Amino acid sequence: MREEKRVEGVASEKSILVRLVFPGQPNEDDPLGELHQLATTAGTEVVDELVQKRSTIDKTTFFGKGKVSELKQMVEDTGADVVIVDNNLSPAQTRNLEKAVNVKVIDRTELILDIFAAGAQTHEARLAVELAQLEYSLPRLKRMWTHLSRQTMGVGMRGPGEKQLEVDRRLALKRIHDLKNELEKVEHRRERQVASRDGIATVSLVGYTNAGKSTLMNALTNADVEAADRLFATLDTRTRRWELPGWGTILLSDTVGFIRDLPHGLVASFKSTLEETRQAGLLLHVADASSPTVFDQITAVYNVLKEIGIEEKDMLLVLNKIDAIESPAILNRVLNRYPNAIPVSAKSNRGLTALTEAVGEALSEEFLDIFVDIAPSDGKLLAHLAAKGEILSREFNDELVTIHVRMSSAAFGMVRERAIAVRSARPDRPIDRVTMTLKHDQAIKEPLDSETPSIDAAGEVT
Repeated sequence: MREEKRVEGVASEKSILVRLVFPGQPNEDDPLGELHQLATTAGTEVVDELVQKRSTIDKTTFFGKGKVSELKQMVEDTGADVVIVDNNLSPAQTRNLEKAVNVKVIDRTELILDIFAAGAQTHEARLAVELAQLEYSLPRLKRMWTHLSRQTMGVGMRGPGEKQLEVDRRLALKRIHDLKNELEKVEHRRERQVASRDGIATVSLVGYTNAGKSTLMNALTNADVEAADRLFATLDTRTRRWELPGWGTILLSDTVGFIRDLPHGLVASFKSTLEETRQAGLLLHVADASSPTVFDQITAVYNVLKEIGIEEKDMLLVLNKIDAIESPAILNRVLNRYPNAIPVSAKSNRGLTALTEAVGEALSEEFLDIFVDIAPSDGKLLAHLAAKGEILSREFNDELVTIHVRMSSAAFGMVRERAIAVRSARPDRPIDRVTMTLKHDQAIKEPLDSETPSIDAAGEVT
């Protein structure tokens, strides 16, 4: 029996889950498992489930006539209040299904939007969710006003005689325009805020929803952010200071989790929230290694990163929740495909030392290790080096000060302009030719085949 995790304070409705599976889609032991989590997170009580395998959709009701009749009977037998479809429906298909089964029908996108609306805490997140909901609802207004006239609005039908449907449409369009303007201001403000951190290394956590990103942030930074075991527990960006050994202070950010078929409108609305991820020097892609669909989840995250234009970022794949894996062979199965991944358990702190070392190594690729000769009287440059870099040593003589410092290439401009001399502390990395090395596993960028590699069950995790 699946565990129920619901949004508090939401009146419980009885729901029936239904999904259309197409040929070529991966075979899943529990094809409605994720939808069940979404449905219970939204506050419904799942009373029955139905899966249909079909090569094409029915343009009228999406599902075949036989399944629609079966679904109607299930609604009558269970007293369900809502049918939740694990596919995206057109407005007409939603209306036709509702007429056929005589209860409310919502699709996957509407369900996700509802969960986001219930969980949004900050002003920025609420704006983003409202915009996504309005853009989703606009073509579906007729469904909400089926009792009104279907007369088409046009010349001669405006003014006092305008129907409520057209009034609502105009109000929705105006609100969408206002929300976009307000979010654009938020986005510019966020960009300025992130840009002001010049010289401070930034790392961002990304990954599938409920992969353990917030728990990992707490383990690495001793923060006290909410880390609930439910889908989309985090909708707002949280940034905390992380004292990285050998580096000093860096910034670690956690933001909204991704999911399969994440609504495009929702991704666009959360653009400002994802600015931390866009500007980060390194991404930690956190995946739930214990999930039976971990390969599909990794692919889904990469697809969202590609959609928002940041798939080429330096990336480390982190396989979390290894303490929840029953057999080492299961983890080996994932490591066989992603040999550069780092296995950890944020809950029990296993593997965090290896992760910390890997992050330091990855960040080294964009940092300079240099000796700087400056005049003792140049207090401004001395302050810049102390604020923007890690001072490793100082050597004083009568005419100048030699400082050994590690700093980001982004903060190096002022040093180059004002220093008397600059020498690299690493002969293999000339300061005039700083290169960036992609750290993420190239396999993440390849399409996943449907066949999982077989690993010897006796294999040990190293």
